[in-house]
Amino acid sequence: MNDLHDLVIRNGRIIDGTGSPWFYGDIAVDLGKISKIGKLTGETGKTEIDAHHQIVCPGFIDMHVHTDLFILADPLVEAKVRQGITTELLGQDGIAAAPLPDAYKEDWRGNLSGLDGNPDISWDWNTIDDYLKKIEDIHPSYNLAVLAPHGNIRMEVMGLDDRPATDEEIGQMQKVLRRCLDEGAVGMSTGLIYPPCCFAEMKELEALCMVLGEYGVPLVIHQRSEGDEILESMDELIEMMKRCGAHLHFSHLKNCGQFNWHKTPEVLGKIDQARADGLEVTFDQYPYPAGSTMLSATLPPWAHDGGTEMMLKRLEDPALSKRMIKEMETALEGWDSISKWAGWNGIIVTSVESEKNQDCVGKTISEIGKIKNRTDYAQIALDLIYEEKNAVGMIDFVINEDDIKMIVRHPAGTLGTDGLLGGEPHPRAYGSFPRVLGRFVREENVLPLEQMIRRFTSQPARIIGLQDRGILREGLAADIVIFDPDTIIDQATFENPRQYNIGVDKVIVNGEVVIDGEEAYRKPAGIVFRRKYSCLPLSQKEGC
Repeated sequence: MNDLHDLVIRNGRIIDGTGSPWFYGDIAVDLGKISKIGKLTGETGKTEIDAHHQIVCPGFIDMHVHTDLFILADPLVEAKVRQGITTELLGQDGIAAAPLPDAYKEDWRGNLSGLDGNPDISWDWNTIDDYLKKIEDIHPSYNLAVLAPHGNIRMEVMGLDDRPATDEEIGQMQKVLRRCLDEGAVGMSTGLIYPPCCFAEMKELEALCMVLGEYGVPLVIHQRSEGDEILESMDELIEMMKRCGAHLHFSHLKNCGQFNWHKTPEVLGKIDQARADGLEVTFDQYPYPAGSTMLSATLPPWAHDGGTEMMLKRLEDPALSKRMIKEMETALEGWDSISKWAGWNGIIVTSVESEKNQDCVGKTISEIGKIKNRTDYAQIALDLIYEEKNAVGMIDFVINEDDIKMIVRHPAGTLGTDGLLGGEPHPRAYGSFPRVLGRFVREENVLPLEQMIRRFTSQPARIIGLQDRGILREGLAADIVIFDPDTIIDQATFENPRQYNIGVDKVIVNGEVVIDGEEAYRKPAGIVFRRKYSCLPLSQKEGC
């Protein structure tokens, strides 16, 4: 008597996610899990897929995203899932959705709008637990995990002021971090160029990382310098993390500014040496020569003291605006100037809120200057930030293509789209994973396909503690991607970014087909991951 399975995938070239060579085989799925792998002759499925000539591999894990708010408006973000992404890691850069005290909601909404957008949702959560329940209530079509953001933790304890934390406040932050982890967060993020994270002393960050060491979870960090002082920035973090005994994960690893590009071998060498010394160091990256963030990231840190409203008041002061412009041109010790790296002809406005400035979207600051018959480009940027109340996204061209390939080759790497989804987004939001598979694997042979798939699947699953994902094995979750290795490629461009890729045929989440060719299905297939931890000694944690 034939076995009848929920789903059978036949005749695929299976890449299991471990880095092992592909093999021909079939996969059976039952109750959301892989039940059999092999030659399933004589067995049938309620649904059958012929994957002849295609690759069958684990679902991709996006290690850096900004869909924290958009997921609450749409349970299936097609731009992501059509790339083969079955799991996203929310809570990035130290400034994200939760925890979020009521007293700061309006200011924080303005602070996030240039990064995570401003969809029409109800901001009715406070804790990580509240936020994850809200995602669960919309029944997502793919899987989500979350980091505890340092900036949110700091805001809950001491607001948005630019000052060092007291020892008592640091102790309170440690308690909030433990609460976030106990509610299911898989680590902590920080962004040392973003307020209020950039106001913290290393003493504060180290104390929080001691908690991460207790729980065995990573610090996911946008480091304070990604160019001018990148080597010094890495040194201080590596030494700190050795003292904490915690895992260090660099967000969107890159080396910015043409005068810094020669440092990239040394950047990777520091990772190798730290790993040789016994510290776990990993990273994610995106495969494009431009970054993307909020336009206000071009402002020096002191301009953000007190939050968005205080920043906007400073922009009303001509003397303070003049000071900002001078420091944007020269940079400051310990602070990278993105506008100095990219130039105003290398910064493109991607999104605004108002109708008044819609004509700026898709144009460089220099092009906007020509339209306005102005050459005071820095002031044009300040005016946009002010008029849009900080809700301005940007793309900045600061990265070398050869460096991207050098970083892709490193075995400690993973991939993150880091895509802002509003307005005219960076093409990485739509094309990162197919771009790597089509360009860097098939066309340029930067890495073998099996090794690249490992970076997309089992490597990130291990980093964030997803024990049943990232590998195709009997008994594990059936998150599966089927794609054509001969045709897969990104279609999104900087000029026309909202284009889906070619080559990803099917995406399966927990045994449910959510992408089938041109069709996308908003099924309640996804899971919100809540990492569980063993009880710690009472000296380290209150209660068990």
